Amino acid sequence: MGKDVQIQIRAHGKINLGIDVLGKREDGYHEVRMIMQTVRLHDRVTLKREETPGIRISSNLSFLPCDESNLAYKAASLLFQEFSLEGGLSVHLEKRIPVAAGMAGGSADCAAVLRGVNRLYHLGLNLSELQKRGVRLGADVPYCLMGGTALAEGIGEKLTALPPAPGRLLLIAKPPVSLSSRYIYTHLTLNEQTVHPDIDGMVEAIRQGDAGGMIRRLGNVLEDAALGKCPQIGQIKRTMLENGARGALMSGSGPTVFGFFDDIRQARRAAKACRSQKLARQIYITELYPPRKTVELS
Repeated sequence: MGKDVQIQIRAHGKINLGIDVLGKREDGYHEVRMIMQTVRLHDRVTLKREETPGIRISSNLSFLPCDESNLAYKAASLLFQEFSLEGGLSVHLEKRIPVAAGMAGGSADCAAVLRGVNRLYHLGLNLSELQKRGVRLGADVPYCLMGGTALAEGIGEKLTALPPAPGRLLLIAKPPVSLSSRYIYTHLTLNEQTVHPDIDGMVEAIRQGDAGGMIRRLGNVLEDAALGKCPQIGQIKRTMLENGARGALMSGSGPTVFGFFDDIRQARRAAKACRSQKLARQIYITELYPPRKTVELS
């Protein structure tokens, strides 16, 4: 079986600093322009080669499906079938990224399994080759394989790497509900009143290391559709801003909200306020990842 029989990989969550939807395509997908950003908050994905054939998924969350519908299972199955791999594989997902929350937790785990199987079985696939397979599993998977700061276009699979985004400290709060991307895009209305975020301006601010310019341009056209189902999104944003956040936004298709802070004490105060008002159950203080080299981490 070889020396490497087990590896553990960090699967980092992401936030969207900006999401614009340009319209619906003939294939049913939506054309988007997004700024994607990895955060330090992550799941731990442990992969172990087994003698017994079959792919087995387990998790620390009892409600998480661990069958063939799980993206981690699909990722392993794809490579096992393509390369006629022998034996079996067990995958344990230690989840910390909120589930169905707009932070690509499932896609991050999927990307981790693709990378892990590639390493365990010495397949020799490079990043581009992994991404070509990943997009068949989910639009966010190619980005999760790459990580960092990126402009995503098309359905999210056309990626342009950007310098690490400025800013550091984040508060992340997920309301006690879950939203599906399908629901949000079904209820999305695009018309003359739609406020489209300045994606090009944000890209330039990131390139210049201008945190204020980036934060002023935070925007997500999916928020209005999500607010109708989850008003806590707006309440969390207000609570963060009232407690010192420089800016706050819903990530992805929601309902997770993140806020940028300069001071850890303000972030803790905002977290306490969200918790006391029962606006969120999962609350984390984290950082952009990887940080800009000029930012000293404590």
